[in-house]
Amino acid sequence: MTATLSRREALVAGFGGVLLPATLSAQPAQKPAELKIGVTTFLSGPASVFGVPSRKACEMLVDQINAAGGIAGVPVRATFVDEAPGTDHLVGEMRRLVQSEGVNVLLQSISSGSCLACTPLSRELNKVMLLWDCGTQRIFEENRYEYAFRTQGYGTPEVLAPLLYLLKHKPDFRTVAVINQDYAWGRDSWELWKAGMDALKPGVRVVAEMFPRFGSTDFSTEITRLLALRPDVILSTSWGGELVTLIRQATERRLFERSTFVLPVAEASLPTLGRTMPEGHIIGTRGDHWNNHPAPANPELFRSFVNAYRQRNNEYPIYPCHHMAQAMWALKAGVEKAVAAKNGGWPSDAELAHAFRGLTFPTPTSTITLREDGQGLEDQIVGLSTFNADFGFSVPKDMMLYKGETVSAPVGQKSTDWLKTLKPDFVASAGRSI
Repeated sequence: MTATLSRREALVAGFGGVLLPATLSAQPAQKPAELKIGVTTFLSGPASVFGVPSRKACEMLVDQINAAGGIAGVPVRATFVDEAPGTDHLVGEMRRLVQSEGVNVLLQSISSGSCLACTPLSRELNKVMLLWDCGTQRIFEENRYEYAFRTQGYGTPEVLAPLLYLLKHKPDFRTVAVINQDYAWGRDSWELWKAGMDALKPGVRVVAEMFPRFGSTDFSTEITRLLALRPDVILSTSWGGELVTLIRQATERRLFERSTFVLPVAEASLPTLGRTMPEGHIIGTRGDHWNNHPAPANPELFRSFVNAYRQRNNEYPIYPCHHMAQAMWALKAGVEKAVAAKNGGWPSDAELAHAFRGLTFPTPTSTITLREDGQGLEDQIVGLSTFNADFGFSVPKDMMLYKGETVSAPVGQKSTDWLKTLKPDFVASAGRSI
């Protein structure tokens, strides 16, 4: 970053649209009247079953933070942008938020495609960007960003943990099929699974690779093929309304009785499915935040978050709500760290970004540390689906926890390369029952 502000940077730093002379670029940052955050999430379409709860969580957390005095004494104001219209729209909206609305920090996105398109904007805009939910491993493995950080785990631990669970609890499978959404996450997550499976259990035969278009509502063709092939295991990292539809249609045709399903993203769909979710299948939550978590690090913090969300919205928080909490609590911790480093002065954008490198912050269930490459290390819990009358939907039993640092590729290594180095004895040592 140069010492002289570009015209765009000057407009943002001025907060009132007044172009600042280049000679003022070294002046101390001024404490803003409010901390403006721009939040991208799905507010319409099938993926809104993730996006709307995450917005509700963000609004609740903003209210809580402001009621407690804001962040470093500054109230927070959130502006939301819908991901559903597509990446071109989203990129334009994010530029507008910074250049026209004076947004200080960006929180994006649910879709891996959105994150791949938008994360480079952190360089262009020189604004801290927190990736709060997307999973593709490519973000920090293919590029280095000074202003971008992911405040949760990512595809590698989220896929590897369910694979390890399968290999420990149902190791005798010989055939596998995949049915994933046809976009970045669906393709990337299958690549991760295949690399890990080939290393940890060589010789498994892949009988079908199916990638229905993103947004599909009818899976009858794929289900018919799977019924004929009878694979021992069916992997699907699909999510949102599509996963709900797939599970309902597959259940009606008794596919769950013939194959073991591994559903790494299923937790968010369980309340919607209710009793429809068959029992005994492997489910994950892209983290460690089950509503029936048996051993959160801070039980009171966990209960207060879950209960506050339930009382406000009359529903349980799903994992996108927890991911939003992680991003908001990381934002609070990062700003406070940067302010403390300046002895109470307000940080510049570069100083704020520096504060996030190596940051450790609390979550409702544990803590997360942001590595030097910007990637968060998040623990993973995996279990078997079982209906629970107290909740009114399926929750996991026989849970295992996998530490984030154990199931994440080391800094500087590509996940597919690292997964290929794993040995079968890794299965026994990687996780622990909780």
